[in-house]
Amino acid sequence: MAEPDDRARGASGSRDPGSQGEPDPPKYKVYRSGPRLFRRDRDGGRADAFEELRGDARPGDRPEYNVHRAGRPQRPGTPVKARRRLSVGRLLRWVVLGVLAWCLVSLVLFLISAQLQRQEVSEEARAALDPSGFTLTSPNTILVLGSDARTEENAEPGSQVGGRSRSDSIMLMRIGGGHNATMSIPRDAVVDIPGYGRNKINAAYAIGGPALALATVKQYLGIEVNHLVEVNFENFPALIDAMGGVEVRTGCVVSRINGGYRNGGYTLRLRRGVNELDGDQALALARTRKNECAPDEDDRTRARRQQLILAGLKDKIVSLETFARLPWVAWQGPKAIRTDMSGPELLGLVGATLFGGDPNTAVLKPSANVTLPDGGSALEISEEERQRRVERFLER
Repeated sequence: MAEPDDRARGASGSRDPGSQGEPDPPKYKVYRSGPRLFRRDRDGGRADAFEELRGDARPGDRPEYNVHRAGRPQRPGTPVKARRRLSVGRLLRWVVLGVLAWCLVSLVLFLISAQLQRQEVSEEARAALDPSGFTLTSPNTILVLGSDARTEENAEPGSQVGGRSRSDSIMLMRIGGGHNATMSIPRDAVVDIPGYGRNKINAAYAIGGPALALATVKQYLGIEVNHLVEVNFENFPALIDAMGGVEVRTGCVVSRINGGYRNGGYTLRLRRGVNELDGDQALALARTRKNECAPDEDDRTRARRQQLILAGLKDKIVSLETFARLPWVAWQGPKAIRTDMSGPELLGLVGATLFGGDPNTAVLKPSANVTLPDGGSALEISEEERQRRVERFLER
């Protein structure tokens, strides 16, 4: 009869090592499923999420069977794909792709808008322009005209709405190929308009449109003009608003455009210092001739304010706020002007303006007041003043 201790050992099915009789059961490992952690094993793959319970199990050991994720079954022996961890490099790549897509959308909108506006320039005006190279790499002279035509939104009661009117601002830009200069011509400067005799220079636009204005400026200053830009005052405020406004440093300004609020026009009030202007305020400042804060101001002061607005636009274009609004700015930009330039030429102009540094600015200085044949008063600008300013304007 077996001893009690032997029977107990027999019931348990275990023997001492090296004993004869039944073979020992196979050894195996027990694993417990656990969370899939973002860690990697020595082989570079994702470690299986199992916790080893046996003390003799080695780190990195795997079971002899495949553990499959939920979804489509995997073939035996197929390694489990590791999830890609979000890293700084991947995040930067996504940011760069987003920026490029944002810029591409803005570029397409700009080119489409520019092509639509280019078709509004008359053939007579195109014929009056002189040939030139690309706006970014070659120096170009650009005539910028602004009309004082009333629209339904800014016309005082009883005034004429629409139709051709005198040019409210006359400015020349020299840009591209390392050049960056602006020169303003007072609107009351007396000139010889080809075919129409002596008159104020702004009358040329009212008589013969941009083509006659081009011919008059070229004859008056003795220079070539390569491109034309007509500021569309009706759409100009929308461009400023799309950019989120523009900052301009001014003195005290109180002006009443087209009679002011009481007469259906616009009243502008600005304090001395830096002012952030919306579209309507920027347009009113560009058109201000009579300032109640400084009654002695003349047309040269107004021309300098217009140059300050252009400088403010240049600074705002490179801001983060404008980048966040870039598609809207790209669409509204060409709509604020009428020009003979194509979309790529306009892009070259913007690039030359942004990277050309601060421009040399000048306003032709009158030497005397003269009386016109019709009895009106105009400003005389000497030949010496014109030659001196033109030489500085054209120099590198």
